[in-house]
Amino acid sequence: MRSRAGRDEPESLAELLGGGRGAVDASLPPLAFGVGWLVAGRSIWGGVIAALLVSAAVAGWRWRRGHRPRAILVGLLAVFVAALVALRTGRASDFFLLQLVSNAASALAWLVSIAVRWPLLGVVVGTVLGQRGRWRRDPALLRAYRRGSAVWVLQYVVRLAVLVPLYYADQVVALAAARAALTWPLVTACLAVSWWVIRRALPPGHPGLRHPQEPAPAGNFAG
Repeated sequence: MRSRAGRDEPESLAELLGGGRGAVDASLPPLAFGVGWLVAGRSIWGGVIAALLVSAAVAGWRWRRGHRPRAILVGLLAVFVAALVALRTGRASDFFLLQLVSNAASALAWLVSIAVRWPLLGVVVGTVLGQRGRWRRDPALLRAYRRGSAVWVLQYVVRLAVLVPLYYADQVVALAAARAALTWPLVTACLAVSWWVIRRALPPGHPGLRHPQEPAPAGNFAG
């Protein structure tokens, strides 16, 4: 792919990071919890059973597709812990508490990563591309990743701004619907917007994400 500046560019962030496929899977168990809770007469057990069954089905599908076992187990564990929290407190909306805490922690982590000049978007993409920390030695690429990472901070803030009021209002069905609506669609939008921000931040002539440019050593002059 060629940009308006004529440089060769890699595939988009969505292609590099696998798109939002994982986000689709992650949205199904919470949605199943809301449906199960409602159908079972507002029973937490009804919601828990529905969420666990859907989670197990998603895990089985991922396994057959050759996904990493660790990612599958993490997904199952997250649903199991969320179910335990709801059963322990007796409050159905607490099924979504783990997600709220996770989003708050993620927003803070991404924000801190920008402040300390180790933007997590650069860490993730650099790892995928096998660059380790080489991308940090490119000032333009570091700046682009910092700006792109800010989009991810905004993603978590938007999710919290919608889910937290619903959680405190104990709106279980609305929480389930919002959780689904703010998973795959929001992740997909975040990937697209952060990719646009990165491309706009890179100067004309920069070869792109796959080719970090290290500045010339001080005192090294041509001619």
